[in-house]
Amino acid sequence: MTTGTAATDQPVSLTLAEAPLRQARNSAAFWAATGDSRGHEVIRRRGFLAVDGDERAGLRILVQENDLDQGELAELAELVRRAPGPVNAEDPFSATDLSHLGLRNWQMPVMLRLPAAAPAAAPAPAGGSGLDVVRVSGGEDLRAAERVVIEGFELAAFEPYRPGELFPAALIGRPGVDVFLASHQGVAAGACVRVVDEGLASHYWVGTAPAFRSRGVGRAVMTASLADLAQVPATLTASKLGRPLYESLGYTVAAPSTWWASR
Repeated sequence: MTTGTAATDQPVSLTLAEAPLRQARNSAAFWAATGDSRGHEVIRRRGFLAVDGDERAGLRILVQENDLDQGELAELAELVRRAPGPVNAEDPFSATDLSHLGLRNWQMPVMLRLPAAAPAAAPAPAGGSGLDVVRVSGGEDLRAAERVVIEGFELAAFEPYRPGELFPAALIGRPGVDVFLASHQGVAAGACVRVVDEGLASHYWVGTAPAFRSRGVGRAVMTASLADLAQVPATLTASKLGRPLYESLGYTVAAPSTWWASR
């Protein structure tokens, strides 16, 4: 899969009905880049993409079509059966039943933001001088963003912490993949990953450090990451807690996405 930059001459049109498919394609681009950067096997099929990782990263499945055939379903079942670590699957079409594999499931909405100017920046946290958001180029900033995401999402599989395991240095060298880090008075407060692929942007791992929750950090990091996307539509999959923030940034619910996990 190829990734591209955010720049474009004209706004790209995208409908709510198209959003699940485009989200599926973007998610596949992101996880393929992640898997390649980690040295994990990336399996590409017509109906799905899977990243077969180790005992900590586990198996990641990205459903790409709403009509997986029996061969593809059988291959998924075998991948899940022999997965050395946790299993996570994303189906933005909510069309593939994986309950027979012993996975629990829940739904979160795919959301779409049409091309528009960047939203207003977040106000400064109480008692502080404001938030600084940078596009990460590597080194200490990448490690800080990695720690924020691990702590913010409570990714127990990545503890004890191993630098570069969640966000390998090679990941931010991939075209179209950017990591953003928000800091308050030099302390890492929030982070996110943005992927621009085939004229669409999407966001992943939008996380806030526990000490900075409910202080405008999520809005700050999202605002910065949307700043150069005035001509580009954007999608994401929102948690229940994150949905109000994304709606305030101009996102609209397009369709339910079903997620599956082994734990």
